[in-house]
Amino acid sequence: MTDLPNRLSVNPASPYFDEELLKRGVGVRFKGVEKTNVEEYCISEGWIRVAAGKTLDRNGNPLTILLKGPVEVFLKEG
Repeated sequence: MTDLPNRLSVNPASPYFDEELLKRGVGVRFKGVEKTNVEEYCISEGWIRVAAGKTLDRNGNPLTILLKGPVEVFLKEG
Protein backbone atom coordinates (compact mmCIF):
# COMPACT_ATOMS: atom_id res chain seq x y z
CA MET A 1 0.00 0.00 0.00
CA THR A 2 1.18 3.52 -0.81
CA ASP A 3 1.77 5.93 2.03
CA LEU A 4 -0.81 8.69 1.87
CA PRO A 5 0.33 12.29 2.42
CA ASN A 6 -0.09 13.98 5.78
CA ARG A 7 -1.99 16.80 4.08
CA LEU A 8 -4.04 16.82 0.86
CA SER A 9 -6.34 19.33 -0.83
CA VAL A 10 -8.84 19.09 -3.71
CA ASN A 11 -8.18 22.72 -4.71
CA PRO A 12 -5.79 22.88 -7.74
CA ALA A 13 -4.41 26.23 -6.48
CA SER A 14 -3.22 24.63 -3.22
CA PRO A 15 0.39 23.44 -2.79
CA TYR A 16 -1.10 20.25 -1.24
CA PHE A 17 -3.03 19.30 -4.40
CA ASP A 18 -2.16 15.90 -5.98
CA GLU A 19 -4.29 15.11 -9.04
CA GLU A 20 -2.99 11.58 -9.56
CA LEU A 21 -3.71 10.56 -5.99
CA LEU A 22 -7.19 12.10 -6.07
CA LYS A 23 -8.01 10.19 -9.28
CA ARG A 24 -7.15 6.94 -7.45
CA GLY A 25 -9.71 7.80 -4.78
CA VAL A 26 -8.87 8.89 -1.25
CA GLY A 27 -11.35 8.29 1.54
CA VAL A 28 -11.44 10.32 4.74
CA ARG A 29 -12.82 9.10 8.05
CA PHE A 30 -13.36 11.87 10.62
CA LYS A 31 -14.27 10.90 14.18
CA GLY A 32 -15.08 7.41 12.89
CA VAL A 33 -17.50 8.60 10.15
CA GLU A 34 -16.61 8.54 6.46
CA LYS A 35 -16.91 12.02 4.94
CA THR A 36 -17.42 12.72 1.24
CA ASN A 37 -17.35 16.55 1.30
CA VAL A 38 -13.78 17.11 2.55
CA GLU A 39 -11.93 19.93 0.77
CA GLU A 40 -8.64 19.46 2.66
CA TYR A 41 -7.26 17.41 5.55
CA CYS A 42 -4.22 17.29 7.81
CA ILE A 43 -3.58 14.09 9.78
CA SER A 44 -0.82 15.35 12.09
CA GLU A 45 -2.73 18.48 13.15
CA GLY A 46 -6.05 16.58 13.38
CA TRP A 47 -8.40 18.63 11.21
CA ILE A 48 -10.48 18.61 8.05
CA ARG A 49 -11.87 21.50 6.03
CA VAL A 50 -15.38 21.02 4.63
CA ALA A 51 -17.65 23.21 2.50
CA ALA A 52 -20.15 25.29 4.47
CA GLY A 53 -23.28 24.63 2.43
CA LYS A 54 -23.43 26.21 -1.02
CA THR A 55 -21.96 29.54 0.09
CA LEU A 56 -19.11 30.90 -2.05
CA ASP A 57 -16.37 33.36 -1.14
CA ARG A 58 -15.63 36.45 -3.25
CA ASN A 59 -13.37 34.42 -5.56
CA GLY A 60 -16.09 31.86 -6.31
CA ASN A 61 -14.57 29.11 -4.14
CA PRO A 62 -16.69 27.24 -1.58
CA LEU A 63 -16.68 28.82 1.86
CA THR A 64 -15.16 26.26 4.24
CA ILE A 65 -15.10 25.54 7.95
CA LEU A 66 -12.38 23.80 9.94
CA LEU A 67 -13.36 20.81 12.09
CA LYS A 68 -10.91 19.35 14.62
CA GLY A 69 -10.73 15.70 15.64
CA PRO A 70 -9.13 12.37 14.72
CA VAL A 71 -8.55 11.97 10.97
CA GLU A 72 -7.98 8.66 9.14
CA VAL A 73 -7.32 8.44 5.39
CA PHE A 74 -7.40 5.43 3.10
CA LEU A 75 -7.38 4.51 -0.59
CA LYS A 76 -10.81 3.52 -1.85
CA GLU A 77 -11.07 0.07 -3.38
CA GLY A 78 -11.88 -0.29 -7.05
